[in-house]
Amino acid sequence: MAKAKTLRIRQIRSLAGRPRNQREVVRGLGLRRIRHEVERLDSPAVRGMVNKVPHLVEIVEEAS
Repeated sequence: MAKAKTLRIRQIRSLAGRPRNQREVVRGLGLRRIRHEVERLDSPAVRGMVNKVPHLVEIVEEAS
């Protein structure tokens, strides 16, 4: 069985002073603090969340 593709996502900026919806998106990804990394399945929903806050997070690597 093929392994599902994943993304490693890192928070690179603070949430202080950001609109509530942006803070909720970052928390929804599971990020808690600056330089915190999480691994999520590469899905349209996760890509959409990352695209809503590209100034706060970065994709570290696209693992297969």
